[in-house]
Amino acid sequence: MKLAFSTNAYTNDTLPEAVRRIAAHGYEGVELLGDTPHAYFPKFGADDATALGDALTETDLAVSNINANTATGYYDDAPPSSFFEPSVINPDPDLRAWRVEYTKRAIDLATSTGAPAVCLATGRPLPGTLPDEAYQFLLDSLHDILDYAEPRGVDVGIEFEPELLIECTDEVLTLIDDVGRDNLGVNLDIGHAAVYGEDLRESIEQSAGHITGVHLEDIAGGIRGKHYHLVPGDGDLDFDAVFDALDSIGYDGFVTLELYTYPDRPDEAAARAFEALADYF
Repeated sequence: MKLAFSTNAYTNDTLPEAVRRIAAHGYEGVELLGDTPHAYFPKFGADDATALGDALTETDLAVSNINANTATGYYDDAPPSSFFEPSVINPDPDLRAWRVEYTKRAIDLATSTGAPAVCLATGRPLPGTLPDEAYQFLLDSLHDILDYAEPRGVDVGIEFEPELLIECTDEVLTLIDDVGRDNLGVNLDIGHAAVYGEDLRESIEQSAGHITGVHLEDIAGGIRGKHYHLVPGDGDLDFDAVFDALDSIGYDGFVTLELYTYPDRPDEAAARAFEALADYF
């Protein structure tokens, strides 16, 4: 396994500066935020791509994942909390198509940076959209996205989260079976599994062979605790059990710390997280 850190903790910095600051803490990899203020694709141009490439070359960091869960740059007044619209299950076909194309641009960034995967959240069914209807929208959107990703050698990992259409391990594995495509998997966020109330070891073992990447953070209260991302050691999750389970299934990909809750002190969060997890790597 290799340890990475997401740039979504560094939203007060440019993307190249975030890459350099993460590298200074000793991480092997970096996850790129596919959203404002880093790589919001309608505004991410050739000069931005060159500056990012220079930073990656300079630091020799591998890109663990392109995080395309959100697209808040679409709105002038998006709320500060996680916001998933326009989503791949939006009932408006034009908005749904916009998000599919946005995800394809994330796949392009994965291709150009050598990232193995893109992660995608399903969003919440909007009022008036029945869950079965939203699920069909999801299937149609995913086939379009996967058709684009497959020849480019990029995996797509669905990141489940409580209160979204796909919110737990069983649901994401059912989705993977229903879609039936080799390049669809799960971006397994350990904290999300905990908040939902899942046994973390069981979630990891069930997901064996389907994990495109792992997001890691601590949660106060442990299983069914509050959904607020904390530096490992500041909450109550059992990381011995998490890493034992990852070892037991032979997982050898990236484990990416996702600490977007520390935008005013990202270096402190990155340094403390690296120290807390060093023994596992």
